Amino acid sequence: MADDLFNSFMNGPDENGRFGDFGGRFVSETLMPLILELEAQYERAKTDDSFWAEMDFLWKHYVGRPSPLYLAERLTEHLGGAKVYMKRDELNHTGAHKINNVLGQIILARRMGKSRIIAETGAGQHGVATATVCAKFGLKCVVYMGAHDVERQAPNVFRMKLLGAEVVPVTSGRGTLKDAMNDALRDWVTNVRDTFYCIGTVAGPHPYPAMVRDFQSIIGKEVREQMAEAEGRLPDTVIAAIGGGSNAMGLFYPFLDDQEVNIIGVEAGGKGVNDKMEHCASLTGGRPGVLHGNRTYLLQDDDGQILEGFSISAGLDYPGIGPEHSWLHETGRAKYVSITDAEALEAFQLCCEKEGIIPALEPSHALAHVMQIAPDLPQDHVICMNMCGRGDKDIFAVAKHLGFEMDQPG
Repeated sequence: MADDLFNSFMNGPDENGRFGDFGGRFVSETLMPLILELEAQYERAKTDDSFWAEMDFLWKHYVGRPSPLYLAERLTEHLGGAKVYMKRDELNHTGAHKINNVLGQIILARRMGKSRIIAETGAGQHGVATATVCAKFGLKCVVYMGAHDVERQAPNVFRMKLLGAEVVPVTSGRGTLKDAMNDALRDWVTNVRDTFYCIGTVAGPHPYPAMVRDFQSIIGKEVREQMAEAEGRLPDTVIAAIGGGSNAMGLFYPFLDDQEVNIIGVEAGGKGVNDKMEHCASLTGGRPGVLHGNRTYLLQDDDGQILEGFSISAGLDYPGIGPEHSWLHETGRAKYVSITDAEALEAFQLCCEKEGIIPALEPSHALAHVMQIAPDLPQDHVICMNMCGRGDKDIFAVAKHLGFEMDQPG
């Protein structure tokens, strides 16, 4: 049940940007005026018909929404239990769900008179989406990306550069998503006058977690309509992979008050959830703390120092999670599990072989959990998992892990 702060699971955050004990706004004094301006602009945009008219037009004619809801018949037959549907957000322009949110934020940035957009990226999909929309509107784009991710996501780095973005490799820490977000925040503090920070996930200081969720909730809204057409009812279970958790919140949010719908988030279990922290399962193996402007579950040591997570998937390689997910975890409305690299690779291959769909490594984690639970569920049980990204960006990484020799473009 929702706690006393909420009449429903869909009413958060409160006026302080909190989902129960999570969220909030932990930022420097330099950034606070910009954060408050962004919040005011978004509050106005939410009730502005012209804002949503522009969003709807671009979602349809530029992104290609609605994305299909696809019944995976051969996979369903192979698993021998529940009926498996895929929400095909990998068919969006740029190949992932990220552009749903980027469009909204950059339209807000233009309304605020910002001419320079910065972003962080892990797998590169948010960076590609940001570079794409900046190119469309003629805005300067700078993308911070961990040096380790630059190496393992070379195709997306090249795409960003083709689109006119400056890609800044971040060498601090382990050179992954956490470190890229740190450097992006430093840039923002230095260039507050002309710069807008386009955050790619449901994390960061308020209003980002709620704003990104709202833009991504187009996913779940479409699923409700499409499932009514396909099955005449709501799905029994919705499943999505989680790094920071934007694709998952986008799918989950429109179903939060439908208690008959099971909600499952799948974290990156890496080499296994253990004391060595060779994983990125913040809810499974972490505890509450503060990072990147919000309070949420984090991987940290006994002294509160943030630990370096590990995952085969660059997009899930983050030592925290969005604060709304932390709240849903503690209230029990959603269930969170972890999947190892090996299990995700198995799901990646099975999806290719059975459905002719090459998934990204991120949704491969969600699909791996589907593979675990579907065989034991009745055939009239309906699962919908979010196929949030396509796998062309991951083929070199997958080939390496599977022992295939491929020459990666330099």
